[in-house]
Amino acid sequence: MKQVLDFLRNLLLNNEKPWFDAQKADYLQAKDTISAFAEELIEGIRSFDDTVGPLSVADCTYRIYRDVRFSKDKSPYKTHMGIYVCRGGKKSGYSGYYFHIDGSGEHLLAVGNYYTEPKVLKILREDISMGGGDFRRILSGVAPGLELETESALKKVPAGFAADSPDAEYLKLRNFCLVKMLDDDFILSPNLKKNVLKIFKSATPFLHYINRAIDYCREENLLS
Repeated sequence: MKQVLDFLRNLLLNNEKPWFDAQKADYLQAKDTISAFAEELIEGIRSFDDTVGPLSVADCTYRIYRDVRFSKDKSPYKTHMGIYVCRGGKKSGYSGYYFHIDGSGEHLLAVGNYYTEPKVLKILREDISMGGGDFRRILSGVAPGLELETESALKKVPAGFAADSPDAEYLKLRNFCLVKMLDDDFILSPNLKKNVLKIFKSATPFLHYINRAIDYCREENLLS
């Protein structure tokens, strides 16, 4: 991954088409490395989560070119590369496993999704409030350093749910996503794949919990 990281760091400092065109060979090498790693992650994840199903690299990776049509930032290229492994591929709407390497050094792993449909959110809150602590037990089994994303959480427990519930903090969530920030040493470790898969595996029950709510909403035609 060193070449990938070096390329992204340089791209962060030279985010313009002439530079990118001159470094196209380096980009293609970095892309090939990420594609190969994506194949390994897909295979590894399917060994412990068979709900993922068959996926191609294209189902799980992203273009480096930014859509700048509605953005004040006209930088033409993303300065990170990501891999998102989930049932049906990245556009399916299901929650999944995400690996992110960034030229800024803000690398991360995530399990879940950064956006939860309101109707799915309602079902999740109902499941948690009536689950007798099962959501807390699931969270207790995730790898150290994986933490719920809480920046977008509500300040109060939503109407219809008990404010004094032992799960009150979870009922405030608006996104159900576990995140772990990574340093360069983690990314450059020779055991990167093993370490990533170990963390992902620990969070599989959490992911199934979220996707169960998505399945329910789809079966009841609650999602458009």
